[in-house]
Order: sequence, then structure tokens, then C-alpha cells
Amino acid sequence: MWFDAGVNLTNARLSKDVDGVIARAQEAGVRRQLLIATNEQEAERAIALCERYPRQLYATVGVHPHDAAGVSSDYIDKLEALAKHPAVVAIGECGLDFNRNFSSEDDQKRVFSEQIQLANRLGLPLYLHEREALSTQLELLTRYCADHTPCLSHCFTGGPDDAKAYLERGHWFGLTGWLCDERRNQALLEALPILPRNRIVLETDAPFLLPRTVRPRPKMNEPALLPYIGNELAVHWQCSVAALAEQTTTNALRLFELEQERS
Repeated sequence: MWFDAGVNLTNARLSKDVDGVIARAQEAGVRRQLLIATNEQEAERAIALCERYPRQLYATVGVHPHDAAGVSSDYIDKLEALAKHPAVVAIGECGLDFNRNFSSEDDQKRVFSEQIQLANRLGLPLYLHEREALSTQLELLTRYCADHTPCLSHCFTGGPDDAKAYLERGHWFGLTGWLCDERRNQALLEALPILPRNRIVLETDAPFLLPRTVRPRPKMNEPALLPYIGNELAVHWQCSVAALAEQTTTNALRLFELEQERS
């Protein structure tokens, strides 16, 4: 059984066939999914989907750095209210993205800092986005993040130096189909040996980051394809796919404080 720790199920490419996406995931052994929210509206839609599929779907609530400039005046109060829903297990996707700067750096830093403090208050993990902003993100986490607040580096693609910087803070790491992309996975492969196996979770980030190992190649990524990422990681870990599925699922349940599924 697998746990997909990062799905954009509110994305239009997946939301038009939610029932089919979930059915195909179940058939592939992906029993649980964590829905990523990137703004206030997506958080509401993600929670509504969780209510349709209890104990199969869980959600984050938060504001992505791309959306930081457009938050409402009371967005933190709204996120806090949404985060009290039993299906919500993390704050995010939040962080910094200085690659595209769809929101100004000042807006990104303000909104990120406020969400860090929200996670502290609620005792929930932070679901982190970072692109070309490592030093500033670490600075803000050091300043605001409480010791009791777990941090997941979502879609980690960095090399050994990035991994060591996050490891100093005790981070968890989300691995995606990037691992399956021989054109650009070299830095990640170099970091892989130093990532703690008990702090790694698997994510499709569907409908994005389709693993290049999928044949025939579908039009988009979805949770049913998570085992392709697991298969690739099992090769590098030199373990069975079954053992890897158990380890990464157990990790996800521990990070998000969820109960083991009863057979």
C-alpha cells in the first residue's frame, strides 16, 4: 500500500475526473492521498473533496508564494479556521519562490512568516515550497519556526549541500517523479545517500512531474503512477518495492499523525 503525500487534485486537469483518479489510485495500491492547497479557495475545495472520501483523502491549507500578493486581509484567520477540520494535516504549500517572483519577495516573506507562526500555534507540520530561495527560507525558518513544528521539503530536487542545510533543521523530504528523470536528477541522486530513510515520503505532485519511466506515456501524471517513483527509489535503496512502500507509507503516517489502516 502506498501514500501519495502530494496531489493537486483541485487542479482542473484532475478535478474533472476525481472519481476516476481515486479509483485508479486505489487499484494501483495508493490507498491515501494528501491534497495540496495553494490558496484560500483551493483549501476549501480540497476539504470538500476530503469530506467525500474520508480516510482516503487528507489536505493541507495554505498559500503558495505565487499567490502571496493576492491574499485577503484576514487570510490567516480563514486558514486557521479551515485547519481545524479533521482532514487537515499540514500548513502549506507555503514558502518562497525567487525563480519566477509572481509575487514580490516582500509579500512572499511576509505571508510565509505568518504561516510559519500559524503552524506553530496549531501544532501542524509545514509543507514547504522553495525555489532559488534557500538561504532566505532557512533564515525565516530559523527566526520563526518552533522546534516542535515538523518541516517537509516538498518536491525536493536539490543536491547534497541543500540536503545538509535542511538536515541541520531536521527536515523531512518529499521525492517525486524528478527522481525518474535522467536528464536532470543528478544532483538529487548525489543527495540521496544522505537523506534519512525514515524521513522520506513519496509524492506524485500530480498532474505535474510525470515520471519519465512510465510507458506508454500518458497525457498527465496522477496518483496511480506513484509506484513508478517507488520502483525507482527501491533500485537506489537496494531494497524490495514492498519494503519501500511500507517504509514511506509509515513515514507519511508518522509525519501527519495518522492512524495505520486496518486490514
